[in-house]
Amino acid sequence: MTGKNGLTYADAGVDIDAGNALVDRIKPAAKRTNRSGVMAGLGGFGALFDLKDAGYQDPILVGATDGVGTKLRIAIDTGEVDTIGIDLVAMCVNDLVCQGAEPLFFLDYFATGKLELDVAARIIEGIAEGCVQSGCALIGGETAEMPGMYSDGDFDLAGFAVGAMERGADLPRDVAEGDVLLGLGSNGVHSNGYSLVRKIVEVSGLAWDAASPFSDGTLGAALLAPTRLYVTQCLAAVRAGGVNALAHITGGGLTENLPRVLPTGMGADIDLNAWDLPPVFGWLADQGGMAEAEMLKTFNAGIGMILVVKPDAVVTTKSLLVETGESVYDIGKITTGEGIRYSGSLL
Repeated sequence: MTGKNGLTYADAGVDIDAGNALVDRIKPAAKRTNRSGVMAGLGGFGALFDLKDAGYQDPILVGATDGVGTKLRIAIDTGEVDTIGIDLVAMCVNDLVCQGAEPLFFLDYFATGKLELDVAARIIEGIAEGCVQSGCALIGGETAEMPGMYSDGDFDLAGFAVGAMERGADLPRDVAEGDVLLGLGSNGVHSNGYSLVRKIVEVSGLAWDAASPFSDGTLGAALLAPTRLYVTQCLAAVRAGGVNALAHITGGGLTENLPRVLPTGMGADIDLNAWDLPPVFGWLADQGGMAEAEMLKTFNAGIGMILVVKPDAVVTTKSLLVETGESVYDIGKITTGEGIRYSGSLL
C-alpha cells in the first residue's frame, strides 16, 4: 500500500456511518406501520410480503409510483419537511385505491447531496405517518447520498406503492348514464401545480415566512398542507357496494382526471356551485389573474377525489363517508357524450 494517498469514501463526501445511523433512527417509525403480511424489517437486500397472510385468496397486484413535484422546493426553502412524506405516500396510494386496490406496502427513495440525519429522519417519519394513515407498511427504501448531484440542502423524493385486490374486484366498472358524482373535499393544493404556485408567489412579492393572506400561519406553511389520504374511507365505500369508479384529482384537475375512468362515449355534467372554492385557490386565482378553465385543469379546486356512485347507493355512500370525517359534495352526474361540461362558477 506504499504510495497510496489513503482516500476514503467519506473524503468523497459519502458518510456510510450517517446512513447506518439513519436506518437505526427510522426503525421505530417503520415498525409503527407493520400490518398483516409483513415478513421482515428494514435492512435486507429486498422486502418480503406474504399475500396469503394479508388475507388474499386470488390476488391481483397493483403498483404505483410518484413524487411530490416542486412542492419539494418550498419544503427545502422553508425547512418545514415534516409532512412532505405524507404527500409522497398520498400521491401513490390515492392512485392505487382508484384501481380498487388496498395498499399493502410502500418503499421510498430519498436522494441528497449530503445526508443530514435530522432532516432525513423527519422526512421518513412523515412517510411512515402517511403509511399508518393509509394502512400500508413501510418495508424498505433507499437513501442515496450523492455529492455533486444536488446543491447544499437539496433532496429528492420518490415513492413506490404496491397494493392488491381479489380477482374481479377492479375499478372502474359498470359506469352508466345517471351515476352520481360525489366529490370529497381537498386539503388545499395537495401536490400538483406547484410550479405555477411558486410563480404566483414570486409575482405576489411575498416571502415564504410572510403571513398567509388566506389562512393562519405563514404562507409557506399554508402551501405545505399535506395531501389528503382517501384510502381507508374510499375502500370502505367500495366494499359497501354501489361505487363504480374513483378518480384522484391530481395534475390535470377535474377536467382531465375524471375522463380517465369513464367509458368511451361517456362524459359528465359538473355543477361548480355545489361546493365553495377553498380560500387558497381564490388567492392564487386573484394573484395570477387565472381564468376559471385554467384553474380547473391545473389544480384540484377543492375536490381531491371523486366517487362515481349508482343512484340507489348515494345516500348510504354519502353517510358512510361523512362518518369517516369527509366533506362530501354532490357535484354532478354521468352523461352520454364525451367531455366534462361545467355549469355555475367557482370564481
